[in-house]
Amino acid sequence: MPTEPTDKNRATAAAILPLVGGPDNVASIAHCMTRLRIALRDRSLVQDEALKALPAVLGVVEDDTYQIVLGPGAVARVTPQFEALVEEGRSATTPGPVPASASAPDTVSSPHPVTAGELAAQGASLKEAQKARNATPFKLMLRRIANIFVPLIPALIGCGIIAGLNGLLMNLGWLPAVVPALAAIASGFMSLIAVFVGYNTAKEFGGTPILGGAVAAIIVFPGVAKITAFGTELRPGQGGVLGALAAALLAVYVEKRCRRLVPEALDVLVTPTLTVLISGLVTLFGLMFLAGEASAAIGTFADRLLSTGGAFAGLVLGGLFLPLVMLGLHQALIPIHTTLIEQSGHTVLLPILAMAGAGQVGAALAVHCRLPRNRSLRATIKSALPAGFLGIGEPLIYGVSLPLGRPFVTACVGGAAGGAFVGLFNQLGISFGSTAIGPSGWALFPLLDGTSNPGVTVAVYAGGLLTGYLVGFAATYFFGFTGQMLTDLNTDPDPDPDTPDPDTPDAVSGPAKAPALT
Repeated sequence: MPTEPTDKNRATAAAILPLVGGPDNVASIAHCMTRLRIALRDRSLVQDEALKALPAVLGVVEDDTYQIVLGPGAVARVTPQFEALVEEGRSATTPGPVPASASAPDTVSSPHPVTAGELAAQGASLKEAQKARNATPFKLMLRRIANIFVPLIPALIGCGIIAGLNGLLMNLGWLPAVVPALAAIASGFMSLIAVFVGYNTAKEFGGTPILGGAVAAIIVFPGVAKITAFGTELRPGQGGVLGALAAALLAVYVEKRCRRLVPEALDVLVTPTLTVLISGLVTLFGLMFLAGEASAAIGTFADRLLSTGGAFAGLVLGGLFLPLVMLGLHQALIPIHTTLIEQSGHTVLLPILAMAGAGQVGAALAVHCRLPRNRSLRATIKSALPAGFLGIGEPLIYGVSLPLGRPFVTACVGGAAGGAFVGLFNQLGISFGSTAIGPSGWALFPLLDGTSNPGVTVAVYAGGLLTGYLVGFAATYFFGFTGQMLTDLNTDPDPDPDTPDPDTPDAVSGPAKAPALT
């Protein structure tokens, strides 16, 4: 039936809403590529374990908002339904909020077999503690920068895939009449990305979005070629997204100053005029040149890093990416990725960083093999692995490897090995990258682009994934557990004689305590 997908998405939203405390507990709603992001009024009303048990939910993550991982595609369909239900609930008489006592416990203290839910709770607790320790001004600023670029990712993905298809048609000599049309479709957004960055920057930092976009539009205006700054003629687009970011930040500052100083009767005329004029002049005679130099330096550094020390650089980048994610520092890479895509059509860093997800998948497979009697944890891994192969690692990170401790470290080892593999081929001259940011894992294949034959590019990236899987698996299988961890974890926390586990027909259970994180 035509309504079936909508009914399914609405059912998912309806199942989630009471578990986050009902409509009155939801302050704001947003979504990114994979997560429904909810600002909560009372965190204690959320039933974490019940949420994680929903079939459509891949995991939950706590950051500046409460984030429910639904996966790409699904989140964009569930969010409007969730918003509609919240609005309906606020306008109608609804039962009171779920008592805080109904929430899942935050810690595991009783001596009983360790369940996947308890491990996930430990992972969430670690995440919350890490967030509290790292809520520094610098990291909060990185988070705001991420909020500027994340809304652009769907357009980057769509245009990136079209650009890759166009390149394939050009190489094969097929459909020559269609190639110019695809080129226009793929390039249109990138030619104006500075405007969108300026708009989002002003919106994020409390200015008027359209004024931020207006100032950023100066950067891509063809007429700037007639202007000389620092002894050189400007080029349309010079400075790119970095220049747009800086110009819009300046516009926000000027606008706020004007709002305080300009009389209210003149505000509607004077404030926008001075904001655009002052910010525009500074952009033309300063920011464009400086941002252009910074962008060129980023591109040169990335190329030299991989061409001269590719294997070592790949090892470091692939191995440290998961810890960077835990610290929130990965958000600093978003403008760098975007700058590289703007300059050369692809970012050479993303395929290497994607190897961290491969190491995570390999580690999860090893955990599955090493704990044949822990049905709960194995069920979590089985449900999260498809998302992991597609580059969505949160369910495996926060539900499996992070609360276990050692498998998180061995997952990083797998990521380092995969990164070194891809970096080595970059060093040997097979340079390639992703035409968009956001996807990872197998989902990155359609976005690969480079200087070599497409088949070679795909083969190298696939080889990196395979290396990450194998090394992550081996490192976790042999070094991811202590003897005590295996004893504590390798039990059936919820034995049911009527539903034997086909993998472990002789499974037994017994009391065990949660392992110490090592």
